[in-house]
Amino acid sequence: MAGKPSKKSAKTARNAASKRGAANRIKPGKTAAKPSRTATKPSKSAAKPSKTVAKKTSKPKLLSGGNPQIAKGYGDEPVQAYIAAMPGWKQDVGRRLDAIIEGAVPNVRKAVKWNSPFYGVEDESRGWFASFHVFTNYVKVTFFRGSSLRPQPAGKSKYEQVRYLDIHEGGLDEAQFAAWVKQASELPGERM
Repeated sequence: MAGKPSKKSAKTARNAASKRGAANRIKPGKTAAKPSRTATKPSKSAAKPSKTVAKKTSKPKLLSGGNPQIAKGYGDEPVQAYIAAMPGWKQDVGRRLDAIIEGAVPNVRKAVKWNSPFYGVEDESRGWFASFHVFTNYVKVTFFRGSSLRPQPAGKSKYEQVRYLDIHEGGLDEAQFAAWVKQASELPGERM
């Protein structure tokens, strides 16, 4: 059997040729680029790509339930970006919550953490007193020392001191919310 190729090596050769042919086939509607036989080096006079990166102007990604994905940041700017990205009627609720908190707490401190706006008093050592988060059918406000508020917000937490307020479309009691915010801002906050 000398000089005669084995069945296995013949089959391997056919498979390799088939793969080469498949790589060279063109899909319908596509044009083939002619391969270059010589590699050319770009000249030194060729323009170099710019190192500046254009800032994205697209809307933030909405996470589960429509909650905006906003990068962690401190101050009013990230909070306003979060509110601007809130979907539908929830955006108006976010604006009202922010305005009521600003009105009730002079020099309120703001941040976005864990894709939620946080509010605290000017003295950072006292921590955060409230936060809110977007869900599919409502906006959930968290009062970190809510069990000390009178009357207590209805939503209970697995944490004894935390209470929640779920705001559905058209369901914000602004006077009660302002009273809770004022009370919460006078209590020791949560340090995060």
